[in-house]
Amino acid sequence: MERQVIRKWFWAWDFEKEEQWLNTMASSGWVLDKVSFCTYTFVRCEPGEYTVRLEMRNPDNDYVSFMEETGAEYIGRIVQWIYFRKKTEHGRFDLFSDLDSRISHLDKIGKMMLAVGMANIVIGLANTLNPTINLGWINLLLSALLMYGLGRIHGKKENLEKERMLRE
Repeated sequence: MERQVIRKWFWAWDFEKEEQWLNTMASSGWVLDKVSFCTYTFVRCEPGEYTVRLEMRNPDNDYVSFMEETGAEYIGRIVQWIYFRKKTEHGRFDLFSDLDSRISHLDKIGKMMLAVGMANIVIGLANTLNPTINLGWINLLLSALLMYGLGRIHGKKENLEKERMLRE
């Protein structure tokens, strides 16, 4: 079986861009077969044979079993991110059936980013005040980056909430 390994980085707030890239690869005949930190392993497939989806979700074997019952294949997990693929011949494949589930997903991502960002602020400030450790700026920079990402997630969430209001 022909394989291809690509190393690539995506920020948590760019999960839609990551999913789009994975589906572009599947459309060109390379479907995701294995995933690890910044490493994607693809195998040859018929172009457009699969749709790939990812979701931030706590480990849940019942959910994986449920997804497999619907015809989706579990690919793997990176920390909180879970990856599935499904043959397109089985119909449309979406993990989020409505605006509320998409908004809830963005909430999960935002809460995680806020928690990690705040922890980095505390660690960064503590390290900055400690004269023997000169690396506090790294944590402060990371927290600023996470807060930027949180703003991006918040913007996506606001757009979905506006769309929901228009539909009501």
